[in-house]
Amino acid sequence: MVSRNHKLSVRRQCALLTLSRSNLYYEPKGESAENLRFMAIIDKQFLETPWYGSRQMARFMKRNNHKCGRHRVRRLMRLMRLVPIGFVAQIS
Repeated sequence: MVSRNHKLSVRRQCALLTLSRSNLYYEPKGESAENLRFMAIIDKQFLETPWYGSRQMARFMKRNNHKCGRHRVRRLMRLMRLVPIGFVAQIS
């Protein structure tokens, strides 16, 4: 919607659209190779043990010498939309 070749400046176009200019120039980076590797491991383990939440999954990662903390596991599981079996009834 914002054009650099328009007679209005980019600043003015963003103001009219109530869009910050930083959002205009932002390019998402995506996940790192390490996080993608962790996600593959978590996904494989979750198929075997679908009741594992972030705490148990983090313990599993630590037992298998993967340097991945609980908060990172939680974020990755949320990104993959993995919800433990016993937790489904509590989500509203």
